[in-house]
Amino acid sequence: MDILGIDLGLVQWLAVILAAFLVGFSKTGIGGVMMLAIPILAGVFGGKDSTGIMLPMLIVGDIFAIFYYNRSAEWKNVITPLPSALIGLGVGVVIGNYINDNTFVKMIGIIVLFCLAVLIYTEMKGQDFVVPNAPWFYITVGILSGFASMIGNAAGPIFSVYLLALGFKKNNFMGINAWFFFIINLSKVPLQIFFWHNIGATSLITTAIMIPVITLGAVLGAIVLKKINEKYFRYLVIGMTAIAALKLLIK
Repeated sequence: MDILGIDLGLVQWLAVILAAFLVGFSKTGIGGVMMLAIPILAGVFGGKDSTGIMLPMLIVGDIFAIFYYNRSAEWKNVITPLPSALIGLGVGVVIGNYINDNTFVKMIGIIVLFCLAVLIYTEMKGQDFVVPNAPWFYITVGILSGFASMIGNAAGPIFSVYLLALGFKKNNFMGINAWFFFIINLSKVPLQIFFWHNIGATSLITTAIMIPVITLGAVLGAIVLKKINEKYFRYLVIGMTAIAALKLLIK
């Protein structure tokens, strides 16, 4: 099925369309939704190739998030975790170079399940969720965020722990989150081009084709968030994501 020179099968196009929609939806609506797209893309395209397809779409989604929450960002807290996150990116690049794609796919599944566990734990604890207020904790979260972002584009729940630890309210939370991941995702582009060789003209053209879908997801995300029971919707997404991630491990 050829669209503007990009020849993919029907299942592959459906996976890309779903991922693009969920990226947009997650950036303005419910963040955890994007986790569902990660194992689906990995199952269809393979581990490393799926990250090359996802990354340009994430950057487009990040731009939507920045547009929505730009005024709420506190730059000190955007910049502080970046050095340790960049260390995590470096570790992820090296490990990604030395493992085969089957192992890469399984590692994505493990990271997604770990992030889901973090997400579920913080939600269950609610106001009682307490984290250490110490430099080692923030450095560790930064490294883990960078590593999970590099290997599986799945660092959202981990970085959320960092923001929760600092006690940010919703708008500040979203503003810092938007700028942090925009910078991290831009930093990953040359790494994936020159070390993993999984971003090229095909990835960029595919993302360009998907911009209307990402836009639709972003618009609906902002609308739907105001009209649904976020708690139950999030649980549904967590359950579906867990199934998809487990499928990667037993594939």
